[in-house]
Amino acid sequence: MQSNTPITAAISVSQLNRRVKTLIEQGMTRLWVEGEISNLSRPTSGHIYLSLKDDSAQVSAAWFRQRQRAPAIGFKNGDRVLAFGRVSLYEARGNYQLIIEELEPAGEGVLKRRFDALKLKLANEGLFDEDRKQALPGLPTRIGVITSPSSAAVRDVLSILGRRFPAVPVVIYPAAVQGDAAPGELLSALAIAVRRNECDVLILCRGGGSIEDLWAFNDEILARAISDCALPIISAVGHEIDFTIADFVADVRAPTPSGAAEIVVPNQGDWLRQISGIATRIARVGRRALEDTAQELDWLGRRLVASSPAATLQRQRQSLREQGGRLNSAVRQQLLEQKSKLQGVSSKLMALSPALSIQQSIANLQQLRQRLATPVQNLISDAGHKIALLGRALNSVSPLATLDRGYAIVKAGDSGKVLLSTSEVKVGDDIRAHLSRGEFVATVKKVIGDD
Repeated sequence: MQSNTPITAAISVSQLNRRVKTLIEQGMTRLWVEGEISNLSRPTSGHIYLSLKDDSAQVSAAWFRQRQRAPAIGFKNGDRVLAFGRVSLYEARGNYQLIIEELEPAGEGVLKRRFDALKLKLANEGLFDEDRKQALPGLPTRIGVITSPSSAAVRDVLSILGRRFPAVPVVIYPAAVQGDAAPGELLSALAIAVRRNECDVLILCRGGGSIEDLWAFNDEILARAISDCALPIISAVGHEIDFTIADFVADVRAPTPSGAAEIVVPNQGDWLRQISGIATRIARVGRRALEDTAQELDWLGRRLVASSPAATLQRQRQSLREQGGRLNSAVRQQLLEQKSKLQGVSSKLMALSPALSIQQSIANLQQLRQRLATPVQNLISDAGHKIALLGRALNSVSPLATLDRGYAIVKAGDSGKVLLSTSEVKVGDDIRAHLSRGEFVATVKKVIGDD
């Protein structure tokens, strides 16, 4: 039977396989493949040939000697492994195969080596350095928690926070904490918390589990996002013996979610006692300030009273009384002295009994009386003149004299305080006006400004 399709230039099987090989190698990048070893062969060349299979398929693989490392001799049929390499085609048979570059046991051992490799890489970049760590706030105004909202970890955190410091609000940023979707959701929740900027500190937490369960917290992109975060982060993943990459890049690592809640807020009782002590010290300082102010006001009040017109008038009256007293005392002393002299002369006169002596004595007595009267009168006149001068001086500074010239002293009707400015009264206030003779009470009808 002849085909109607026109025959073009044919290619050989070798050329076909070579083209397919080129397409496969250029179209697929290197990748990890997980499977079980079967048909393991170790020829004398040192290369290893095997098949990787799962429940429904298998693929041939070759692990050439130059790519092998010491642990290669330990693999056997039935081992579950992770193979990293490139897909190619064995041209001689037309079979595609996996060219292995790395072969590792699958399971926890592999994850542990990946963990150690990433830890070393980030440590060499300085992401674990202490000088990159941020200090936690002493008392946060709001706490953010990135975790699964249905987990036991979030219940533990909320319980501890409610017991230690219930006044601090908590914002939950929900995210899966296990499985393939967990790293992306954790990154998204962290980005939301940073964008909202509504919390002072973040807690990244989940409960304990196997290394596979905690693997989302070993994601390199998540680790770099934690390191670059502007908000301080506490990592509390798993139990005390569990460590993740997030623990090393976070600002603080807590052994458990409950431990993170213990770290992030102070104990309310200790805080209240501290506040009480501060309040006591403030009250003590306030009382001292009030006492000092009261003492200063008393001193100023005494100065004000001492400098008032009434006090000045009282001092002048007292001075006038003292001067009048001294004047009267001087006059009485002079009279007593003159009387004593007169009595002496009289005694001498009585001793000389002749009439001439009597007349002469009488004349002398009259002269003496005249001489005595003149200085006394002069003294009394001078004293009266001084008193008159002092009286006029006192009257010139007396508020009463001011009142006699038509002025008045206006006081507040309720307190009796002397009013000095219109700003001290308002319309409707009662006032009391003291005049030279008497006083009267009035009500303010209009207030005109100070000027």
